[in-house]
Amino acid sequence: MLKKHMLTGVAIALTLAAGQALAAVSPADAAKLGNTLTPFGAEKAGNAAGTIPEWTGGITKAPAGYKGSGQHHPDPFPGDKPLFTITKANLDQYKANLTPGQIALFQAYPDSYQMPVYQTRRSGSAPQWVYDNTVKNATTARLLDGGNGFADAYGGIPFPIPQNGVEAVWNHIARYRGTYIVRRASEVAVQRNGSFSLVTSQQEALFKYYLPKGSYADLNNIMFYYLSFTKSPARLAGGATLVHETLDQVKEPRQAWGYNAGQRRVRRAPNLAYDTPIAAADGLRTADDTDMFNGAPDRYDWKLVGKKEIYIPYNNYQVTSSEVKYKDLLQVGHLNPAFTRNELHRVWVVEGTLKSGARHIYSKRTMYLDEDSWQAAVIDQYDGRGELWRVSIAYLKNYYELPTTWSALDVFHDLQSRRYYVQNLDNEEPTTIDFSQAIPDDGYFKPAALRRRGTR
Repeated sequence: MLKKHMLTGVAIALTLAAGQALAAVSPADAAKLGNTLTPFGAEKAGNAAGTIPEWTGGITKAPAGYKGSGQHHPDPFPGDKPLFTITKANLDQYKANLTPGQIALFQAYPDSYQMPVYQTRRSGSAPQWVYDNTVKNATTARLLDGGNGFADAYGGIPFPIPQNGVEAVWNHIARYRGTYIVRRASEVAVQRNGSFSLVTSQQEALFKYYLPKGSYADLNNIMFYYLSFTKSPARLAGGATLVHETLDQVKEPRQAWGYNAGQRRVRRAPNLAYDTPIAAADGLRTADDTDMFNGAPDRYDWKLVGKKEIYIPYNNYQVTSSEVKYKDLLQVGHLNPAFTRNELHRVWVVEGTLKSGARHIYSKRTMYLDEDSWQAAVIDQYDGRGELWRVSIAYLKNYYELPTTWSALDVFHDLQSRRYYVQNLDNEEPTTIDFSQAIPDDGYFKPAALRRRGTR
């Protein structure tokens, strides 16, 4: 079955080699959505081996005991136990279903890195209005500027039946993550000896692309607004960042501003894109690593390789449990495997190769996109010599209050320095991400508002 999926994907890629010039799919192909395909374009059927089940709608309601948005998420599968655990000792048995980056982590940390594997639960789900919009997008969405943006899609996955690699990348960038979110969370660089120091911030984002009453015509090239205020440590507290994320970043680059609490000044941040290093990440994350991958895709040639069955993090409720302390979760080299959960899922494999003459610290990126959500689960990234350098891993779970599948934690491993970086830690916060706050207007995300709020 694995070989069949890969051959199917390769056939698609070869048949549509000129895919970046193609428009939306035919009505006949779009009619497969919700029938043989899920509304997001995944194969509804399970695999021949029975190790991946049929998709039957995913999680459609919160588990007992959940009181609402902002509460830490109870595990909807508390009785599940690992079927087996992949270790360095039995790695050869499972290599066919792992990425090169995952294999490299076993080699880097042979005595401690493990992957507990659970039964596959296709828990991915989304609101019906997002499904409806996705079906509409399938026959209207089109790429712009050679793939640097897209048009005539709104409120759903733009290309549920992708014709090429850049469409698949846009599906990840434009996937559903709610409309307005508020959260307080920490990020941390874990050093080679296991030491770490938290940087905590208040974050807010308004996804204009998913305003229920909006439309593509209303976007004015703005996909979302993002606002972050640093709360600690004291030396960074009061600083803030504001981002206006554009849909076509070649036509109109991302707009960003920073607020310096010491100077009480707002300044443009024109270089917050591509491989610009993020200060709080201690050199372990680039601007376009955020959210696994974001921003303009124009510096890479993207190839849709096909589908593959891979063990990826899925239904990871323990890694963000309020009962798990950071000191127990953050181990030398990697997260504590005891709190992680991996499942066998089909993923789209997309390879990005740096264009001739383009500049970036990564010469190649291989993305593994969960077929049920379009969320990047793993990304292997290579240096200028073509050697595997960094491995990004998203520990996915279903935020069933919406619902949507999104990352619980994003972890960025540097295989050369043997350090790693973690985003979105909120285990020790009294609340978690809140999707229920009133949606502000656009003026809330203006640079002047950044100055006013930064002085509070």
